[in-house]
Amino acid sequence: MSKLVITHAVVDVERWLEGKEGRAAAIESGSGSNVTDYVAHDGSNNIAITADVSDPAAIQAMLASPSAEVAAAMEEHGVVRPITAYIEA
Repeated sequence: MSKLVITHAVVDVERWLEGKEGRAAAIESGSGSNVTDYVAHDGSNNIAITADVSDPAAIQAMLASPSAEVAAAMEEHGVVRPITAYIEA
């Protein structure tokens, strides 16, 4: 199991936080578990997400080319690209 860290900006942090359940489900669909959200301490609209992933290639593929369902959730949650993903080495 590898640790995944995702960072990106959002349109509105409160709106993004309201989507926790859907966001966790989307990440879990790409082999993730133990999804945790983080907001920037400086008050900016930058966020981070960590998760444990059993298949790093699957999560990378999902982020690179999200399904229509995942893309819709990202838009609904106000995700601002680019999305940067880090996988535990």
